[in-house]
Amino acid sequence: MECGQEQKQGQKQDQDQKQVQNCCHKTKQRSQEEYKQLINRLSRIEGQVRGIKKMVEEDAYCTDILVQVAAANAALNSFNKELLAAHIRTCVADDIRAGQDETIEELVAVLQKLMK
Repeated sequence: MECGQEQKQGQKQDQDQKQVQNCCHKTKQRSQEEYKQLINRLSRIEGQVRGIKKMVEEDAYCTDILVQVAAANAALNSFNKELLAAHIRTCVADDIRAGQDETIEELVAVLQKLMK
């Protein structure tokens, strides 16, 4: 890749990042450790999904695929539990202490979505 192309790609990534940051009404600054743990979990899950895709491409037996899908679902559920716990301990608790009771309704709505 030429230098000009690299610079344009970097600018596009910066623009994309700004769009992501502007799409939500709230953001969360995470510690380097928390960030690393979340990304590592997601990377493992991503690897599991790639493995499932490869199994389908290679015509693996249905039950073998189903077992791997169940494992990926369990990993996603575990990720959700960890993230939700951290959210309640930090964001929700801080907002309630600051008198922002609307955070409770936001939490209830999220829990309802998670329990479908």
